[in-house]
Amino acid sequence: MRKIIILTIMVGGIFLGGYKSLKLNDTKDDIDQKVEVLLARMTLEEKVGQMNQYNGFYDATGPAPSEGDDKSKFEHLKKGWVGAVLSVRGAKEVHELQKLVVEESRLGIPLIFGLDVIHGHKTLAPIPLGEAASWDLVAIRKSARMAAVEASSVGVNWTFAPMVDISRDARWGRVMEGAGEDPYLGAKIGVARVRGFQGDDLAANNTIAACAKHFAAYGFAEAGRDYNTVEVSTSTLYNIILPPFKAAIEQGGVKTVMNAFNILNGIPATGDEFLQRDILKDKWGFNGFVVSDWASIKEMVVHGFASDLKEAAMYAANAGSDMDMESYGYVKYLVDLVKEGKVSEDKIDDAVRRILKVKYELGLFDDPYLYCDEAREKEMLYHADHQEAALDMARKSIVLLKNEATTAKGKLLPLKKGKKIAVIGALAQDKTSPLGSWRIGSDDGTAVSVLEGLKKYTEVTYAKGADVVLGEVDFRLEVNVNNTDKSGFAEAVALAKQSETVIMVLGEHGFMSGEGRSRTEIGLPGVQQELLEAVYAVNKNIVLVLMNGRPLALPWAGENVPAILETWHLGTQSGNAIAQVLFGDYNPSGKLPMSFPRSVGQCPIYYNHYSTGRPDVAPDVFWSHYMDESNDPLFPFGHGLSYTEFEYSELRIDEANSAEIKISVVVRNIGKVAGEEVTQLYIHDKAARVARPVKELKGFEKSSLAPQESKTITFALTENELGFYDNQGKFVLEAGIFDIMVGNSSIKGLSGSFELKL
Repeated sequence: MRKIIILTIMVGGIFLGGYKSLKLNDTKDDIDQKVEVLLARMTLEEKVGQMNQYNGFYDATGPAPSEGDDKSKFEHLKKGWVGAVLSVRGAKEVHELQKLVVEESRLGIPLIFGLDVIHGHKTLAPIPLGEAASWDLVAIRKSARMAAVEASSVGVNWTFAPMVDISRDARWGRVMEGAGEDPYLGAKIGVARVRGFQGDDLAANNTIAACAKHFAAYGFAEAGRDYNTVEVSTSTLYNIILPPFKAAIEQGGVKTVMNAFNILNGIPATGDEFLQRDILKDKWGFNGFVVSDWASIKEMVVHGFASDLKEAAMYAANAGSDMDMESYGYVKYLVDLVKEGKVSEDKIDDAVRRILKVKYELGLFDDPYLYCDEAREKEMLYHADHQEAALDMARKSIVLLKNEATTAKGKLLPLKKGKKIAVIGALAQDKTSPLGSWRIGSDDGTAVSVLEGLKKYTEVTYAKGADVVLGEVDFRLEVNVNNTDKSGFAEAVALAKQSETVIMVLGEHGFMSGEGRSRTEIGLPGVQQELLEAVYAVNKNIVLVLMNGRPLALPWAGENVPAILETWHLGTQSGNAIAQVLFGDYNPSGKLPMSFPRSVGQCPIYYNHYSTGRPDVAPDVFWSHYMDESNDPLFPFGHGLSYTEFEYSELRIDEANSAEIKISVVVRNIGKVAGEEVTQLYIHDKAARVARPVKELKGFEKSSLAPQESKTITFALTENELGFYDNQGKFVLEAGIFDIMVGNSSIKGLSGSFELKL
């Protein structure tokens, strides 16, 4: 009893004063003890307050709000009725807001400051889909680390990333924010990004808590339309959608999870007890906290699931949604719901424990101003080391889709200095679009343009040809695609006639992908396809540089244009990275994380599909096919070329130990320049009680090889790779025959098989 009394007195002094920590060892048990002591001192209103998150609503360095909703929110801060805020950034701004809460609320519980730090803060790396094309987990982790260092310097200590949604539909704008179509690759990348954000010590002042989102199935929105309903099988849920989340928790140690906007099985994810309590918290043992997506609690009323906001708050809290982002449902109604017996205080306590624990782990109780160093903020933003890291990530994200010989002299790429080179396309001189979508903290006009990058190598002449969009662009509004203005065509065509090689920089504006940016047509937007064909008519030596946030359907270019380079939206160092690849100072090594369709009508398209009962070409029409298009993608998952060539040989399968099947292959660089190759291992379980896909990625390794150098790549297949989830979510491993393929894409490699005996 005496020990408990002492702790209570100490904690009282600590939290009323605001920020001195209990002097324990900060082990897990000690943090849990601190949380319990603090929780016991909190009123029900203060507990509910920790579950409430507001968007930044006033300048903390200016006068306090004097009327309306802002005044009410301000009073909530002073009462300790706010657990976190988002979109507040700047060391000084964060310090003042934190000071208000710590020094004026009864218990002085510090705020968490959240922000969408998706692919950097000021210095931007490629969009996440671009980073995924690198298949380089070390570089991806380093990129997230860079983002955390910059974001933490402006007071942010929580990011709403990574998005680990798997998506197979390029129409969905948010494919740019994830790692593509494959759960194995997506899980590996998700873990790398979590570890990069959270670092080795979450209590350090340069790490931030990560958030795996959107739980669950948001990437399967029907027709690729954002916020839309999801209809998926249990097999798809357990084997495709959930594994990256499970990996982020069990391997990455992610501290928070965000639920999704969509309905699944008729229940909005925010109010889904099966997802949030049964799977996430109970089955997986997740001990962080769950935050709603923006106003997703309130949106359950619009879904037709809850009759009003009070009922929505009840459903969300009971389902396990711990923090309400911008719905105001918890702060308005949870206290009454507890008193009415509709939400148990035990569930409130569970949510608050989780939130407080993350705050302790972030070091905010030791020093709530840990992230408020104005000198560090000034030093870290656009730091030279971050520029170099962004350049490295950008180069590794570029995918060489096509590179064919146009004359007896060989292939167009890499380019040679001294050639008469024309550059065409509005995106070539754009210094903002390359930054991509989801760049809340960045500054417009800070990307190195393609023209700037090229001019460091050689003289080029430029013609815009046509704008991609017309007028000003606002990230909150629809973009006005240029479907009419071709006034620049004549100048572009004339320039192409006078040039030996034409670099055409075409694609999407940076705000044509991202949240709310779904498209039904995913070819080159506006008049750009016409511009491409007009230039091709007078000069076939075209290098098409694509700048986009999703896979595009480019059948004409795929057939006619000799060289195509996929550069995504590469971020701050975009132009330098593209120029270095074009001129061969960097040998491209990227591989596609999503299939590129031939037609939008093929969407969703993905490599790891099931076999139909009639997959083979038949002499009549009664087999699974389109009348007007091939079944195959234009460029498949895992595809990516190099300026050198790699040869695969000596495939070996060692099945002596059934607990671990070892697969090895020899990869040799048979070209004249050094290069990196991503060796990919695919399996196919030929017969199972739940049918398995025709092919599944189960291993990859990126290797650097000098000319004529060879390397033996070895993979180990264990039950983790060979098993699967049944329709009840149980992981099973079955004996049987497995086909394997090892190669440089999902469609090309050496094949073999083995029998798994249990």
